Amino acid sequence: MTRDADAFTRPYWDAANQGRLLIRRCHAAGCGAAHHYPREFCPRCWSEDVHWERASGRASLYTWSVVHMNDLSPFSGRLPYTAAVVDLAEGPRMMTEVVGCPGFALRVGMDLYVHFRPGGADGTAVPVFRVFRPTV
Repeated sequence: MTRDADAFTRPYWDAANQGRLLIRRCHAAGCGAAHHYPREFCPRCWSEDVHWERASGRASLYTWSVVHMNDLSPFSGRLPYTAAVVDLAEGPRMMTEVVGCPGFALRVGMDLYVHFRPGGADGTAVPVFRVFRPTV
């Protein structure tokens, strides 16, 4: 998914700029599947009866890779970075980045929470994830 907002993705990026993660959920009878990346139809049942829903921001780490070489902007300025796939609490998997934790300390199943980093030159916020550390 790109940060190029169009009429369909505008609610997603507007919510990200306000610190909220949105997913899409199917409202067709008997389905109810949540999905991410945002699509105009349900990838499970193909219904177009899908709506935006605020996600909790909680996730668990499914897999990751520490990237040491990438000459594409804006990634080249953040090397090394941790590309990851997370399982959102609502069910869908999401490609993202894990920040604030070295790759060697990550473990499959770790609890994560969403954080929003200002993006490129346009300042659009991009959802990334941090390791969840409960307060005592």
